Amino acid sequence: MQLVKTHRDTLLRPLQIVSGIVERRHTLPILANILIRKDGEQVSFLSTDIEVQITTKAAIGSGGDVVATTVAARKLLDILRALPDDNDVVLKLENKKMTVQSGKSRFSLQTLAAEEFPTVAQAEHFNASVNLPQKTLKHLFNMVHFSMAQQDIRYYLNGLLLVVDGKNVIAVATDGHRLAFCQVEVEQEFPRHEVIIPRKTIIEMQRLLEDKEDPVQIDIANNQVKLTFADIELISKLVEGKFPDFNRVIPKGYKNSFTLGREQLLRSLQRAAIMTSDKFKGVRCVITPGSMQILSTNADQEEAIEEIEIDYGGDSVDIGFNVSYLLDVLNNLKCDQVSVSLGDSNSSALITIPDNTDFKYVVMPMRI
Repeated sequence: MQLVKTHRDTLLRPLQIVSGIVERRHTLPILANILIRKDGEQVSFLSTDIEVQITTKAAIGSGGDVVATTVAARKLLDILRALPDDNDVVLKLENKKMTVQSGKSRFSLQTLAAEEFPTVAQAEHFNASVNLPQKTLKHLFNMVHFSMAQQDIRYYLNGLLLVVDGKNVIAVATDGHRLAFCQVEVEQEFPRHEVIIPRKTIIEMQRLLEDKEDPVQIDIANNQVKLTFADIELISKLVEGKFPDFNRVIPKGYKNSFTLGREQLLRSLQRAAIMTSDKFKGVRCVITPGSMQILSTNADQEEAIEEIEIDYGGDSVDIGFNVSYLLDVLNNLKCDQVSVSLGDSNSSALITIPDNTDFKYVVMPMRI
């Protein structure tokens, strides 16, 4: 039975969309597969790892039958990528095997029954629904994603807090050592909702979202979020737990602050980082009126000193930081200037964009 006959790239796109979350090693072998369901010319592709599920559709079916099967995602993707660009591809289903044919190439893949494929049950009721342009949501995620924790035992930190509050949509991420906050204003007004979206879902969304004005619909349920955009639907479980109160973490009223070029600070920190050791990524920042010195040393007694002239007349502050945390934020920002606000050597530093209250980055000091 012929399922699909189409151009290679037309088939490759939906497969690339859904295959990102497919795990190579899984306790359930069928989760290495994707579910392909054909209903006339509409063909849907679905993948899941039980926590996240992605579905996309394409009008590439041949024949009027309704049929469904599952096949190894990576193998099918690798075959299609290896085929010539300009070829047509035919997918056929016969005797529990899928045949991939293109020109004089022919592959036979094992399938597993569609009925055995464990799909994620969609929530019956959503508490809130928000529409944002794709580029806006991508911007929100890009501005904070680098601060998410990885495999922290405080599981609620292994994700991103999304807050809908009045006309503001806020994204916050923290790993306990630094915190990134970004907000955008929307036209609609919503009651307050807070959800923690898992790290894997955020990384997948960053891969899928494009810099377009096309809308993304975000539907929020008690234990699930559904994101619908273009021809893609992504359903994700939420992380349970209480996210730290970010308003208490963000410093207010620091009197020692200065503004300097983002690129200049980034380059100086990159050079100073060369002299830090792999385990200990600390740099000292000595701020005095008119000057900022960045110093680093390593176990071999090698050192780096960088000096930047700054327009500053506040207190002298000698403070240490993990240089990676500073590089992360400076690499992600796209502005020309950044503002740095400090208390003393034991207080967190606050990095912001001049004349912009929508982004804040807090980084804890480290002893050096």
